[in-house]
Amino acid sequence: MGRVPWVSDELLGTIVPIAVYWLYSGLYCLLQGLDRFRMHSRKEEDAKNAISKATVVKGVLLQQSVQAAVSILLFTVAGDNTAVSLPESQGSLFLYAKQFLFAMLVMDTWQYFMHRYMHHNKFLYRHIHSQHHRLVVPYSFGALYNHPIEGLLLDTVGGALSFLISGMSPRTAILFFSFATIKTVDDHCGLWLPGNPFHLLFQNNTAYHDIHHQLYGSKYNFSQPFFVMWDRILGTYMPYSIERRVDGGLVARPI
Repeated sequence: MGRVPWVSDELLGTIVPIAVYWLYSGLYCLLQGLDRFRMHSRKEEDAKNAISKATVVKGVLLQQSVQAAVSILLFTVAGDNTAVSLPESQGSLFLYAKQFLFAMLVMDTWQYFMHRYMHHNKFLYRHIHSQHHRLVVPYSFGALYNHPIEGLLLDTVGGALSFLISGMSPRTAILFFSFATIKTVDDHCGLWLPGNPFHLLFQNNTAYHDIHHQLYGSKYNFSQPFFVMWDRILGTYMPYSIERRVDGGLVARPI
């Protein structure tokens, strides 16, 4: 990946995923008129969500501010010590793919167990994680609407571990965290669009995560953002089918 003049890879690794978040979620906002692909009706969204969209935007911006501060610190301290065995210009696609996959597995493992614990610990759920579940009907730019403590423990620490353990460089991290951001937004977009590559390539997708946001699925489908392996291994996977609603649109129903 080419370098941007006068901008360090560390700074790009901090600001690019934030920009990607708002650009990609904005794209889904433009598609909300496609009612036949919505997993919840507009009426249901207004009735079930207990928080305004303005509050969601403020909450996401707060979390991203914390993430940016931690990211800059992390890149500054660890950036020079990662991927030292091979210069970026000489890295192979195999190396990048291996780092990507390893980082995905690390992030999934961390987030599954932390996420599951926040559901089963009544104090943590009531005072921290329940903030995210105010969005019973998820939408794109609410993907990172979390309590600041959850954002720090689940997303920021999980991202830091993925970066450090995989050994990727700050430049590779730009791609990885941008991809993870796009995947997270897609999982919360509330639309089941035909041909969506994330729905074709990942079992952990929009419908899978929508199940988790419903009351009957709150103790299932904890995995995020990539694979479903831990849910399957530990018996917390809830299968579903995609069906047409009588009043239009689609719905994910547990099997």
